[in-house]
Amino acid sequence: MANIVAIVGRPNVGKSTLFNRLTETRQAIVDEVAGVTRDRHYGKSEWNGVEFSLIDTGGYIKGSDDAFESEIRKQVTVAIEESSALIFVVDITDGITDFDREVANIIRKSNKQVIVVANKADNHELSNYAAEFYKFGLGEIYAISAISGAGTGDMLDALIELLPKDEGAINQVQLPKIAIVGRPNVGKSSLTNALLGEERTIVTDIAGTTRDTINTRYNKFGHDFWLIDTAGMRKKAKVHEDLEFYSVMRTINAIENSDVCLLMIDAQSGLEAQDLSILSLIEKNRKGVAIIINKWDLIEKDTKTADQFEKAMREKIAPFRDIPIIFISVKDKQRIMKAVDVAMYVYQNKTKHIPTRQLNDFLLPLIESHPPPSIKGKDIKIKYTTQLKGEALFILYCNLPQYVQENYKRFIENKIREQFDFCGVPIVISIRKKV
Repeated sequence: MANIVAIVGRPNVGKSTLFNRLTETRQAIVDEVAGVTRDRHYGKSEWNGVEFSLIDTGGYIKGSDDAFESEIRKQVTVAIEESSALIFVVDITDGITDFDREVANIIRKSNKQVIVVANKADNHELSNYAAEFYKFGLGEIYAISAISGAGTGDMLDALIELLPKDEGAINQVQLPKIAIVGRPNVGKSSLTNALLGEERTIVTDIAGTTRDTINTRYNKFGHDFWLIDTAGMRKKAKVHEDLEFYSVMRTINAIENSDVCLLMIDAQSGLEAQDLSILSLIEKNRKGVAIIINKWDLIEKDTKTADQFEKAMREKIAPFRDIPIIFISVKDKQRIMKAVDVAMYVYQNKTKHIPTRQLNDFLLPLIESHPPPSIKGKDIKIKYTTQLKGEALFILYCNLPQYVQENYKRFIENKIREQFDFCGVPIVISIRKKV
């Protein structure tokens, strides 16, 4: 299950500071997603082995001179509706304000799980003022200092208890989960409909794990998997959403619930900043990926056009270039089955496990002939390697792990890709001390 936690509250209470603290980043902008309102930030956080996505929303306000005010209010409303749990941030030095009350009312009506955080409690004396916020009736109040980190441990302990427990697959049948993701209007819904076709008796529509994600059993032409569509096949009746932000929320859910993502690109507009942000999130979540270039029928081309397009795209997605790229036309139903074949190929790569002996037989002679460069006169010796089962995570045990450079990890990754074919799968090289 995708766990999304939204940080909400009025302006200037320290939401972005808390976001930076929980995502362990130095800047507010972690993954910037362009939309019709101000930049929103999202990132990954982890506490006691529980991972969740974190959304930093704009400050909720009314009656200001801010031209973005109404869009920010929509954004906060969408974030509340789509999240698994909320962090409601207030300023302990200001006490309760009218805007705090408005946010509290929205949260109360949503019936969502919430942690109330009284921020800026930079000393013990200030912490005593947190009791005022019990008036909201939203449960325990956690006095913290987002700047110093004081009190955030207890807050996170409580937060992860509120998150839905991962009970395994999205459905009872254990099958690969393939998600179609991308910017709005690139053809995601059209591809879904083209793949499902008219023979509805051989598929089973079920409600998805989020309100606008549909999981459909696809069982055709020798393939059997759950197809996760994020194209908004159902519409919310009551929310006039910020569509761009809403699409990001759906995309995060889809990515986290998937095994492989088909990232769809519009051939006419090419690879844009938001596409790169989505690709980055796929990579961070260690999901398999293939890039689908749709509307290829609308491009004037010659025999070299596809090769040139692909080469330019691989330069933009570097350093993770080992990704299948497919040119299709959903409208003309050209090569749409190729997309399915490639998705399953990537899934096979993602679930591949290299036996430890085979991995060591390949890597250890390579490492001996191309060892990591010495640091401060000390030789780095890697003695043993293994792959974590179920993931493309390779662990190398050595005497001085702190001295192994990123470029050497990239060298090992490239050699693993050449030998074992992990096309479409993010590889993680972890260096640990040999005990």
